[in-house]
Amino acid sequence: MEHAAVPAWAMLAYLVSGVFFILALRGLSSPASSRRGNRFGMAGMLIAVVTTLVTHEVAALPEILAAIALGGAIGWVIARKIAMTDMPQLVAAFHSLVGLAAVLVGVAAYLNPEAFGILDASGEILTVSRVEMGLGVAIGAITFSGSVIAFLKLAGKMSGAPIMLPGRHVINLGTLLAIIGLTAYFAILPTSGTEWVFWTIVVLSFLIGFLLIIPIGGADMPVVVSMLNSYSGWAAAAMGFTLHNSAMIITGALVGSSGAILSYIMCKAMNRSFISVIAGGFGAEASASGGEAKEQRPWKRGSAEDAAYMMQQAESVIIVPGYGMAVAQAQHALREMADLLKKEGVSVKYAIHPVAGRMPGHMNVLLAEANVPYDEVFELEDINSEFAQTDVAFIIGANDVVNPAAKTDKSSPIYGMPVFDVDKAKTVFFIKRSMGGVGYAGVDNDVFYMDQTMMLLADAKKMVDDIVKALQH
Repeated sequence: MEHAAVPAWAMLAYLVSGVFFILALRGLSSPASSRRGNRFGMAGMLIAVVTTLVTHEVAALPEILAAIALGGAIGWVIARKIAMTDMPQLVAAFHSLVGLAAVLVGVAAYLNPEAFGILDASGEILTVSRVEMGLGVAIGAITFSGSVIAFLKLAGKMSGAPIMLPGRHVINLGTLLAIIGLTAYFAILPTSGTEWVFWTIVVLSFLIGFLLIIPIGGADMPVVVSMLNSYSGWAAAAMGFTLHNSAMIITGALVGSSGAILSYIMCKAMNRSFISVIAGGFGAEASASGGEAKEQRPWKRGSAEDAAYMMQQAESVIIVPGYGMAVAQAQHALREMADLLKKEGVSVKYAIHPVAGRMPGHMNVLLAEANVPYDEVFELEDINSEFAQTDVAFIIGANDVVNPAAKTDKSSPIYGMPVFDVDKAKTVFFIKRSMGGVGYAGVDNDVFYMDQTMMLLADAKKMVDDIVKALQH
């Protein structure tokens, strides 16, 4: 069955939906406009779905509508129940579904090419369609299996530490070359008799997704999430060609390119190359150093009362949140603490590192959930120079992003990564559970032992709650 020509009005509708998707990305670039961006994205998707259903012969419309209703209901329930701290693994899970959908569309096109209108006069699948099909299922399978591993690591169901397979680089490179070679082979040979090639591409692609993400440690998770986001976009774009759907091509290209740009920005923030992240193992060398016995050095322990008194007397406080805040779900108590300090006339600002947390913008999302004003939240390059003039740096659950070893120790695995200059603040309060733990990079932190640092050893939420009580007395 050949696909009927798409009417002009449908092309216009797809163009409008594409514009809405661009406006959605534009809106999502800022917390203040993110709600509007989401609405644009929803409107664009509604236009694209309705247009597709109207302009195509649908064999089972009731079933499709039922599936849409079921999927919408599941999404609504998840959105209502999911905690903001679990957002990274939710994003990874959704990426896996996009990848799996791309694989299923590719498999359907291969098994029933006539329904997709991709046969030539001789009854063979068009060469260009075979290329699109091979790339689509490969990228989709990599996205699915890689996202599953990312989900397991982010959800704590699998160790966040890098899992180093012997000869992993050779295995990964060989598998990727095999997928590329088989895709080319699949494109030039007749369809009949090459079933094994297509299914081998699918199997190897699922395998390489696992192999690529397993060696990547927790410190690289923000880059992994944005990278998988990019993969899911390219998979959707490839399937858009197979389905002859311009809206899907536009959407996939937007998601793929924006995810790639975001991955580049994240890597730049870590002063690392994208290839080195994909190769796996930011924590590889670090885990070795982290396992060595640390030198016993003197440090000072503070209390909630100490922190409350010092911050009440301060003119300015800069709060540096990290993943520990997310795990403890301390963002609401933190905002309450900041509100009390502001009533005392203290200037309070939040410093957000690009790779703090487990996904891009993780800290921004958590602070927004706690209704922290957007104008109090600053990125690294906008606030780093202010630490030298601030009275108190309040670090809650962050570690690697405030570690001066990134600036001074060339042997450190985080050397060269831009970090906050908290060591220049007059007083530093550092909340962590115990002195025994280190950050994901596995590196000890000199800030712990500075003369102006007081360690607040406790669960982050409990400690901030105690500080709030002390401020209220």
